[in-house]
Amino acid sequence: MKFINKIIVYLPIFFLLSCAEFKNNQTSNLEKKYYTSKGFALIYDESLFIDKVVKRKIKNDKIAVAHSHLKRGTNIKIVNPNNSKSLETIVTSTFKYPKIFNLVVSQEVASLLDLDSENPYIELFEIKKNHKFVAKEGSMFEEEKNVATKAPVKKIKMNDLSIEVTEKKKEKKIIKNYIIVISDFYYHDSAQKLKVELISKTRNQNFNIKTINNKKYRLSAGPFKNFNTLKSTYISLNNLGFEELNIYKE
Repeated sequence: MKFINKIIVYLPIFFLLSCAEFKNNQTSNLEKKYYTSKGFALIYDESLFIDKVVKRKIKNDKIAVAHSHLKRGTNIKIVNPNNSKSLETIVTSTFKYPKIFNLVVSQEVASLLDLDSENPYIELFEIKKNHKFVAKEGSMFEEEKNVATKAPVKKIKMNDLSIEVTEKKKEKKIIKNYIIVISDFYYHDSAQKLKVELISKTRNQNFNIKTINNKKYRLSAGPFKNFNTLKSTYISLNNLGFEELNIYKE
């Protein structure tokens, strides 16, 4: 009887502790994953709206960014990897645009990031909501961080980490090729089957399988020298149902 009584006493405590542990695990599993992508920006022009390429206008003389599914007010960071310039701002509009592009930016944003209109390649990162935005040009050094945290909250933060070039020495621009990452596979045979199918449907031979490790095989298209050369392949893949394709530099 004593043993049974002990079970009756301790069973509710064990049950409560188990519930608490389950809730904690459930909460940790629900931690938000922040959006990241790499690809090309569509630099806004009035003709894009007139020709119905985009459904809404944005102000070209302002810091304006539109995304296809990130909500208005989402905090983001845009990086130009060609020169390491970055811009932290918010999504100002949400609307549809051609899937080959990662986002739509105003001329002002393109100017601040010094985007190449022929190859407007960018990296996009969603950042935490409680992140403070401080408008600033130039590199952020350690001794400036304390000052920056006390500055008034702004919409944007701009860093230019690229300029350490003297008049005597200027680094040559490194031109890299682009690749479209289609998917990663556990088995090489699976990647090979899709590769053959894509070659047949797109009539393009420019598909490759790269071995990442013995359990990961990456199917990609490319390399492409610039944005214009990859455009038709990207659109063909979109038409076959491949969406949100990431474009990387080799």
